[in-house]
Amino acid sequence: MITPKQFSNGQCIIMNGELNIVVFTQHKRTAQRGAVVRTRLKNYKTGAVTEFNLAPDETFEEAYVEKRALQYLYCDGEVYHFMDHETYEQYELTKELLGDTINFLKENTDVTVKFYEKQPIGIDLPTFIDLEVTYTEPGFKGNTSTGGTKPATVETGAEIKVPLFIGQGEKIRIDTRTGEYVSRI
Repeated sequence: MITPKQFSNGQCIIMNGELNIVVFTQHKRTAQRGAVVRTRLKNYKTGAVTEFNLAPDETFEEAYVEKRALQYLYCDGEVYHFMDHETYEQYELTKELLGDTINFLKENTDVTVKFYEKQPIGIDLPTFIDLEVTYTEPGFKGNTSTGGTKPATVETGAEIKVPLFIGQGEKIRIDTRTGEYVSRI
């Protein structure tokens, strides 16, 4: 059992018999009422995000989420294929389940897939990933007084902002949590 004081972002709990993922949590204390924990929970089945004000001493069942290291193999339209390194078992995940993480999924990348009751519920990408710039406009000197940026398309199809000195064909490091440029490789 877990109390709202112990919630952290990304944690899975069971509320009203359904799996919920903690999106946001904040502990508030007011002079008149006492402590309250404001949380936003995302229902796994419906995808609805709901905000709750919970008493800090309420208890909830913590969902056991198993994490496995899998390798991303390929995509055939709407289905993404992953393989377990140890058992060589293959898993198929849909585009809806993966969400925005598909912007940085490169073939043969190792990812962590989260399972609840033997069903995949999401993935965690590596913090940084190296990708090649497939298209970007040339940068021009004198366009900005401080460091400027321009849009660039990387090999996975994602569009990110890069400094003006980055050219087509260069490899760059991207932070997958924010989708921002980190450095040139």
